[in-house]
Amino acid sequence: MKYISTILSVVALGLIAVLFFSQNRQLDQMKSHVEGEKKSAGTGFKIAYFDMDSLEAHYDGFKEAQAQVKTQENAMTQELSSLDRTNQKKIETWRQKQQTMTQAEGEQAQQEYQQMQQQFATRKQSLEQALYKSTEDLKTGIRKTIEDYLKDYNKQKNFSYIIQYDANSFIYTKDSVYNITTDLVDGLNAAYKKK
Repeated sequence: MKYISTILSVVALGLIAVLFFSQNRQLDQMKSHVEGEKKSAGTGFKIAYFDMDSLEAHYDGFKEAQAQVKTQENAMTQELSSLDRTNQKKIETWRQKQQTMTQAEGEQAQQEYQQMQQQFATRKQSLEQALYKSTEDLKTGIRKTIEDYLKDYNKQKNFSYIIQYDANSFIYTKDSVYNITTDLVDGLNAAYKKK
């Protein structure tokens, strides 16, 4: 009987030891699994950037958009200059006839002059608004083209973020390894030439 209680105590102690070691092994496995996930999450997080100034300087789509805006600006300037010259000729005609005009003709000239100024201002505002809308549409189109290209580009590269860098950005350090500007310019130009 004496031996039975000692044997039972030794068996119980052995079972406790086995349970203790198996629990520690499970805890160690869980801990190493969690640490492995943290390491893989940390190494899988990559941020790339592209230089917006370089993209604007080398992307053919930007160059064409800038040329379109410049053409529209020139057309607007020519139309306003032509309208101003026509108005100045009429004003000069009134100045030459000023001495021989009746009071009614002078009042009518004054009304016409005010209408001319109002029409010029209205046309100028209309042209400026059209130019602004056209410029914004071109910017939106280019931005959409870049975003679409970056979505396809990132399917292979798997960056967590791709950031646009320009002179006003708050990037304090940058590693040229993650600069994708050249890839972006080359890819966008190739896609642009296909169109």
